[in-house]
Amino acid sequence: MSNYRRSNVTGATFFFTVVMHRRQRILTDEAMRHALRDAVQRVRDRYPFSVDAWVLLPDHLHCIWTLPPGDADFGQRWSWIKRLVTRVVAAQYERLDWRNASRITRRESTIWQRRFWEHQIRDDADYAAHMDYAHFNPVKHGLVCSVADWPHSTFHRLVREGVYPADWAGSEALELDFDE
Repeated sequence: MSNYRRSNVTGATFFFTVVMHRRQRILTDEAMRHALRDAVQRVRDRYPFSVDAWVLLPDHLHCIWTLPPGDADFGQRWSWIKRLVTRVVAAQYERLDWRNASRITRRESTIWQRRFWEHQIRDDADYAAHMDYAHFNPVKHGLVCSVADWPHSTFHRLVREGVYPADWAGSEALELDFDE
């Protein structure tokens, strides 16, 4: 097994990608959305963090969090979020036929992919690029033609706050070049 080390910088801002097990297209289902929203709120009540961006797609999500000063434990937060969501939706989405010895030993569901990807934001340009990447993702995956057409995104909140114009990355956005 690899000796992977995650960032431990306290109070930092991080970009995350979290994927559903076997890329199940269930994350935008109403039950999942409500369970996820409730889980995030419960975890934030106990272990605060700010949500700078959040975009749900059917099989994965992207988000940007800023942790409080003196705190670097985003892993614990993700563990609790996944656990709480699983408790609520397991009866609906758990696939017993997908459980293998490893998942059973680790007490993992078949809802979430085991790991998540994180990137520590380095500076303002990196922050802006990851904000744009997250919000443009539904267009990139062909789910909508305009960022504003995707309902499962903090883009709408950020438009209200004046961060993005309402027509940002509209139909001409297809020319934007984002690498994944």
